[in-house]
Amino acid sequence: MVHTDGEGDDRLAAEGEVAVARLAIDSGDLAHAADHLSDAILSDPQLPELHEALAELCAAAGGPAAARELFPLDGEVYLGTVVCRAHVEAAAGDWDSAVGLLASAIQHEPARPWAHTAWLAREDLPALVDPDAVAQAVARAAGALPDRLSVELAHAVRPFDDFVQAVLARNGEHALLLAMASGLTRRLGATARAVELAQRAHRSAPGYLPSVMLGNALRSDGRPEAALAVWEAELAREAPEKDNSSSYLAVDVAELYGTLGRPADGLPWLDQVLATAPDHPKAAPARYGLRHAIDGDPAHLLGLADHHRAHPDHEYAQDLLERLSHREPWLGMVSGATEATVNVLHQVLGAEGTGRDTEIDCTASAVEPPSSVLAVHLALPRSTVSYQSVGEPDPRLPLTEPTTRIWAWDGTDPRPAVAPPAPASAELVRATAEIVWPTIPAAYDHAVRLAGLPLDELLGVLVHPPLPREDDLGRALLAHQPELWVRAVQSFACLGIAHHRTDQPWEGSERRRVLRDLLLGPEDWVVEAAGFALVAIGWTHPETRADIAELLRQRLEYSARASRSRAVTILRSLAALALAAPWTEPADRDLARHLLAEADGQDGGDPENGKGAGEDEAREEPVGPSAQRQSGPRPGLIRRLFGRS
Repeated sequence: MVHTDGEGDDRLAAEGEVAVARLAIDSGDLAHAADHLSDAILSDPQLPELHEALAELCAAAGGPAAARELFPLDGEVYLGTVVCRAHVEAAAGDWDSAVGLLASAIQHEPARPWAHTAWLAREDLPALVDPDAVAQAVARAAGALPDRLSVELAHAVRPFDDFVQAVLARNGEHALLLAMASGLTRRLGATARAVELAQRAHRSAPGYLPSVMLGNALRSDGRPEAALAVWEAELAREAPEKDNSSSYLAVDVAELYGTLGRPADGLPWLDQVLATAPDHPKAAPARYGLRHAIDGDPAHLLGLADHHRAHPDHEYAQDLLERLSHREPWLGMVSGATEATVNVLHQVLGAEGTGRDTEIDCTASAVEPPSSVLAVHLALPRSTVSYQSVGEPDPRLPLTEPTTRIWAWDGTDPRPAVAPPAPASAELVRATAEIVWPTIPAAYDHAVRLAGLPLDELLGVLVHPPLPREDDLGRALLAHQPELWVRAVQSFACLGIAHHRTDQPWEGSERRRVLRDLLLGPEDWVVEAAGFALVAIGWTHPETRADIAELLRQRLEYSARASRSRAVTILRSLAALALAAPWTEPADRDLARHLLAEADGQDGGDPENGKGAGEDEAREEPVGPSAQRQSGPRPGLIRRLFGRS
């Protein structure tokens, strides 16, 4: 089958397959014709010529019943074969099989208009089907659908729901059908109708399944307390038909308590499950999630990662970790920057008429991380940045004498101390770097593609970042917040270093030496990037945690002391990294929390407001007519991209 893009191309592809199928029918090669019609129906399920050709095939085979063997369902079955077989069964009058196969197609590709077929809309069809078979078909179709269908999915599934509702009109007391139909209707957004159907099922045949469906409907209808009452009553009921499924309902009860803001009340339910099923695939992950809801400690997220590593088949641990890491600095996205230089850059980029040829001369009162200059030059390459003084302790100096240097200073002017990477290396980093990631282990795994780059190339990209990718996000970053891209490049370059020569034992390895030098080097965004890479190593390689905790402690304590006498713009980020490494000593985590609380107090409690200690200590002088200033900092791109207000 030739795959094409676009609705018009799909129709052309289907028409081509139908033409070949008709030639095969004329020549008597019916199996070949069936294969082409199976391909055609995937491209355009509603093509009239396709259904005409399918009728011709049935006639050539000796009728629809005989044509069944042309679309076999044994072994590994092709989706197009399933859909064609559904239409053949309908033509043969086996309506239960036809509906069931159509439901299977919806289950596998719900966005396709499988249900938009004339025979499913027949007025007499509800009287021709067995409600038991329809209930099973609904369960098959709805089970793979998301809790709330998009407009596209709802349009594709709606005719199937219309058919189900028509069957219900004739079989209004069929408990299983009522329960299953409630689930489908709920996903289509008709939550009140879903509650009605589930209540009727529950009244007709009280039990586990109707209780589950009623609770789901009530929860979707904005009545979580009522859902909780139904579920708890079912779990308390002594019923011989209850099986291991009740443990999953107990997990749902526990998590609903979390949704209601009472996570501590949910923990006993999970403890009951784990007492009898310690390897339950959802209970232990859910317990980490509720404990995180209670105190927000990233230790519970690390617990989820460790659990998933020990139980890779427990996918819920991974799903929950992704959900709880979403939009959290370093856990799921690059941390923002707070330098005065960056705030000025935002103001200029937000001004009308600013372009890549805009020139500004930005002067800051004190030296800032030199990577902030990279962000300025990335967006406004003709601009200059200068510093008037150097704070104490001197941020240009490393904490220890390193063997790895990436910056040199001419007085207060920074310059790269390493050569640019080769174009191919820069392009690979450019293709790999992201400003968001699902989880820390996922970011670490994503960077494995950089493992083959030489260290010199990865070090070079830290101070010679490539331009953002030429897509919508890349253009937005370059136009509004280029510092996020610089920080993403640096983060993934350091993750690449984390993958360098992994055959070497951690102690004494090149990757440890280089990341240690960068973490304890001059104050810069690269310090944060190296810290993130070390944290990622600790998350994925528990045997390294004690060593990494000591390295993070050195940097955090030094930065905390330095902040007493000058601005340390990376301090908040370092504190977040320390908390993202829950294996650090309690005193270090307490220090990190204290530093974050202090920073929140200084900037109004918004960790992403982009305000640094020196925001009012930098100024820019326009060099060209388009370098105008705004009255205040523009909203962060992260907020615009991800819905922060």
